[in-house]
Amino acid sequence: MMMTRALILLLVLPVSAAAQDDKGGPAPASTVVAIPSAGSEVLVAADAAEQTRPPAARQQLGTKRRPSMVGYVGDSTITSQFRIRFDSGFQITSPDRAEFFYAKCGCYRDLPPSLNIFDPDAEGPGPGILSKGDFQQLFVLGEYAIGDRVSVFGELPVRWLKPQEFVAGTGSFDNQSGLSDVRLGAKLGVMSTDSGQATVLVQMTTPTGDSRKGLGTHHASFETALLAAQQVGERVGVEGQFGAIVPIGGSPGIPTTNSEKFSGSVLYYGIGPSVDLYTSDTMRFGPVVELVGWHVMGGFQTLCAGVPCFADASGTNIVNIKIGGRFVMRDRNSIYVGYGKGLTDQKWYDDILRVEFRRSF
Repeated sequence: MMMTRALILLLVLPVSAAAQDDKGGPAPASTVVAIPSAGSEVLVAADAAEQTRPPAARQQLGTKRRPSMVGYVGDSTITSQFRIRFDSGFQITSPDRAEFFYAKCGCYRDLPPSLNIFDPDAEGPGPGILSKGDFQQLFVLGEYAIGDRVSVFGELPVRWLKPQEFVAGTGSFDNQSGLSDVRLGAKLGVMSTDSGQATVLVQMTTPTGDSRKGLGTHHASFETALLAAQQVGERVGVEGQFGAIVPIGGSPGIPTTNSEKFSGSVLYYGIGPSVDLYTSDTMRFGPVVELVGWHVMGGFQTLCAGVPCFADASGTNIVNIKIGGRFVMRDRNSIYVGYGKGLTDQKWYDDILRVEFRRSF
């Protein structure tokens, strides 16, 4: 009897689907027929309803990827979004290292012309050699997804530079503020599954900031990176990045007759595991710990451990730990708050605080 029922179903279902096709009506997206074991009932389930279910409903059933939770590692998600980020950094050192933060120290303009490191065109702030300073930066980013795999974005930064200490006898300069170097770029998705994705980022930084005020580097740079995210479980995920920033142009090196530029390429990398401590249909919260590092491949710097050195910056390694958490509302709005600390002897800064709001569309 059970076998007879199963055979009848196998015959009736295709005929029924064909009849719907003849009438021009849509066939179910898929049909699953279960042949039962002895003593059980026949189960027939169609998932057409699930295919037509609104995205929000499917998300509540757990069929959508866990959102990005990191605050410093690059977000591999491709989506239309608005993001506003505020950083407050403390005790920045060697700010002109490889012209990564700002341009070659303006102190070179005031050296005796007889010295082979004299540079009347040094484009950084001066005349003092900054040995300790604080900064704040506000970044406003808009990203537009052209499709599921491609997006374009632009980021408008504003910087506040607050010098604290200068090398004795080199002079000083006042607090500065204004537009920094604007960034334009795109993301290209190269892999996407239900549990993770990999994205290639390409970005161009333009020299829009006033370098004489310490607001920019006075040269363009090209950046490319691989960003990835993998969901380990329902509540755990890992995100990572590996990229390079390559300067286009830059100030003369040391000495100025050197064929190498003061600017230098920088490799960077990072990893950030996170875990959801609380989840519901509309919100989630989770802490994230990120390890972010940079390797300076070239260029020069003016200060070494608080002492003027006029030295080669290549080979410098910098590693920071970032501890924070993200609160996500309906997988569209999120707020991140985090703190970063330099772990190595060489640093961009000692400490940094970051607050970020992100809205996806």
